[in-house]
This record gives sequence, C-alpha cells and structure tokens, in this order.
Amino acid sequence: MRRTRTVLLCIAGLVAATLPAGAAAAAPRDCVRTPGPVQGQAREVLDIAERAKRELGLNSVILRVSSEGKELVTASLGESVTGVPADPAMHFRSGSVGIAYMTTVLLQLVDEGKAGLDDPIARWLPDAPHASEITLRMLGSSTSGLHDYVTDPKFLAELEAAPFKQWPPAEVIGIAAAHPLWYEPGTNFSYSHANFQLLGAALEKISGIPLERLLRERVMDPLGLSDTSSSTTPEIPVPVQHSFTSDRGIYEESSYWNPSWTTAPGAVLTSDICDLERSGRAMGTGELLSPQAFKTQLDPGTVGLGRPTAGCPATVCLKNTAAEHFGLGVIVVNGWILQNPSFSGYAAMQAYLPAERLSIAVSVTKGPKTPEGNQAQTVAERIAAALAPDHSLKPEHHP
Repeated sequence: MRRTRTVLLCIAGLVAATLPAGAAAAAPRDCVRTPGPVQGQAREVLDIAERAKRELGLNSVILRVSSEGKELVTASLGESVTGVPADPAMHFRSGSVGIAYMTTVLLQLVDEGKAGLDDPIARWLPDAPHASEITLRMLGSSTSGLHDYVTDPKFLAELEAAPFKQWPPAEVIGIAAAHPLWYEPGTNFSYSHANFQLLGAALEKISGIPLERLLRERVMDPLGLSDTSSSTTPEIPVPVQHSFTSDRGIYEESSYWNPSWTTAPGAVLTSDICDLERSGRAMGTGELLSPQAFKTQLDPGTVGLGRPTAGCPATVCLKNTAAEHFGLGVIVVNGWILQNPSFSGYAAMQAYLPAERLSIAVSVTKGPKTPEGNQAQTVAERIAAALAPDHSLKPEHHP
C-alpha cells in the first residue's frame, strides 16, 4: 500500500441560520500574494518555504500566514504546470478539512436539540453497519471501530487500476462493513474514512438538507469562504494548482483523479489558500460554536484512546494523549488545532494556535523526487518553529 494515496492523519447550512455571537461573515475578497517587498517575519516565512521547496523537491508551494487575525504573508512558489507559475488564487483539493466542517455542523445541530451526540445512528441510518452500537459521537471522533476501507487490498488495487472511478458511498461503506469491527465501539480510537461517509449521511437525515447545502449555509457562507466548494465530479474550479504523483509507479498528473472515495458526497471540497487560512482560524477559535460545543470538539473523549489490539495494529490505533489527539473532526497538537489532508498528489495544512493567535495554511504539490508523506505539514511545522518556538506543530508520538 502506498501511503500517499490515502488521506493520512498524523496522529492521522441551515436556512436563515442563527450564528453565535461574534461569528460575522467575511467580505468577499481576491486571494493575491502580498504586494511590495517582503520583510521581517514575512521574509523569514518566505525563506523557510523556499528552502523547503528545494529540499523536498516540491513542484509548488502556496501559503498564507496570519497573526492576530491580520495577514502576515501570502505567497506562492514554483509552478502549477510547466510554464504556469503557482498563484495564491489557485484552487486545490482540501480533503479532510470537510470533516471539520461536518463535525462543526453536528455540534450546532446538537446544541439546537435536533440530535444528541450519544444517540445511536440507527435513529437515522437503521441499515448502517452496527447502527445500534455506533453513536454520532463515535463517527465524529473516529471511535466506532469500523474498518478503514482504504486499508483493504482489493479497494487499493481497484483504486490504482481506475483512479477516475466514481465510488458510491454504499460501495465503500460495504467494503468497511465486510470486515469485523476493530474493537467494541467507543472503546478505542482508529481513523476510518467510513465514519465520515456515515456522518455525512446522518447529517442529511437529521437536518433534512443535502450535505453540500448544509455546509454552505452553516459554514462556508458565514465564514465568507467564497472560493470553497463541493462537487459531485472531479472538476476543480479554475485557476487550478495541478497535482502530480508516483502512486501508480510512474510520475503522472493526478489533478482530476476522482476523489469520491475520500469522504461523504457534499463534503468533497476544493479551496484556495485564503479560504484555507480563514477556515483554520474559524475551526481553531470555535467561531461557529458555543463555548461548550467547542470544548467538546477539542476533546470528545479520545484522550487516552488508541491502544493497539489484536484487530487494530499500532499503525492504525494511534495513541491519543492530552497534547496530541484527534478531537471531533479536528486534530490537536501541542495547542495547535489543525487538519492535514493528503491524497492523490495533493497535500495541505490548516493550523491555528490560540495561544499566539497564529494561523498557518499551506498547500503543496509533489515533484518526481518528493518524499512520501504530507509535505505541506512539513512546511507548516518549519514555519511554526520559527514563529512560535514554544509550541511545536510537529507531533512526537505519531508518524
């Protein structure tokens, strides 16, 4: 199995919605690089990115950093495709960022009394695997015990042979359901894409609203994320930050490989770097949530979970500690709140540090010699080390 093919984690709308106090919508904007000479901390960030691009053999690096809610630097390096310079306005796949949006909406619906986190999903999805044992909380915190279909050899073989295939949710959930549970639901942690396929379906049932519209009305529109969208096809809005990968043994373009397998329909997102940075700030401050809901999102009970079992090896049941753990659709690392999508040649990172009010967003694409793993995270870690040396963004206990 080639790790770059999966969405790896390193530990790995309501109509007329009423927003919590302080959740003001941002005005539409154009995403452009910082004008004029770049100096001071902005120059330091850009130097770090330039060195990382060279050392990691990246095709392109697009980044945006803000401090105290104000832009520090927005920049792009390298090329999208030969002869076409990368640009901050380019769109890319933002993958698991959609999971943070889904769990945010889940917590909103819980606050409104439309569901309870500990309600069995059988209430809305009676035909789902283990529906009477698995709760909404378990889906959002990835503690259901459901097998991760992206570790299934037959799935991986078909994905490699047919990267443009449209994967219906029922098919990928069926692959997960064909395997025994890794552990009794709620007793351990293991990342599984099946959890978020089911969560998207549950949110539609709870709200009576299609997931794409639900996320638009409750997350994207309130935050002013005008360049973030979901599509039922592999289309990416222009301009595009093109991706390349060696997943299939040859270095080839993978921009339009079908991402339908990655998460629930309606949450398969593309974005630009300005929206990614804005999103990271919102997820990192709980802007769209009540204080209690935000506290739950940061730790829904996963700290201490992640013990390897006979059915769930250490590479899957990754240890959650107080400093480094998977929350409800977000990852917490030494005070940073983040998401880090990586698949089909794309890699990105949104991270926010409340203690310093520092926000980092990075999107990268691979060159033919780029190492395995999420190199957007590597770039972000180096920026964090320079700007917030007392708060490492690099996990210690996870690959």
